[in-house]
Amino acid sequence: MTSARTRDRLVRRLKEHGIRTEAVLNQIRNVPRHLFVDEALASRAYEDTALPIGHGQTISQPYVVARMTEALLSGFNGGNVLEIGTGCGYQTAVLSPLVKKIYSVERIPALLKRTRRRLRELDIYNVQFRPGDGWEGWPKYAPYDGIIVAAAASVIPEKLLEQLAPAGQLVIPIGPPGRQELMLVVRKDDHFEQSSLGAVSFVPLVAGK
Repeated sequence: MTSARTRDRLVRRLKEHGIRTEAVLNQIRNVPRHLFVDEALASRAYEDTALPIGHGQTISQPYVVARMTEALLSGFNGGNVLEIGTGCGYQTAVLSPLVKKIYSVERIPALLKRTRRRLRELDIYNVQFRPGDGWEGWPKYAPYDGIIVAAAASVIPEKLLEQLAPAGQLVIPIGPPGRQELMLVVRKDDHFEQSSLGAVSFVPLVAGK
């Protein structure tokens, strides 16, 4: 269930649902998603569905990971990216060869410890991790060319807008359970432009460490 044929089937499905960027599709094909879930769920790793990873968290649906990555990269090549919600590291692994550096913030220490080890085992080294509150971002390395948020906020966090570089792009789910929208926010000279990328379902972005 982790064969090349199974992965190709997933990529075909994503193409049918509108994912067009070849670099993103190649990452979905190449990143071993079965290593990011419990062994008992490995046979379902290349289904287009979210799966539990413990601590009340999930590994996002491959389509959503691809959609968010494609949207984030639509406005720049490479650059530095802030990731809010490291989780199991799957989104991080998909994004890592497509950008210069990822600064990733995770609220749950046990998840972060496991993910650091997993990404090292996959020879992914352009990621810097920090335990912390995603609502606060990571001011030390701001501004960021892109910010990607893997949990749903009630409103767009002001601190994340402040840490976005000129012409930078923020991809974030907004809204309560059952009514969440994936939003693309672009920083213009003196304002932010927002557009909806469609309905999604994420765990909430919890404040505090």
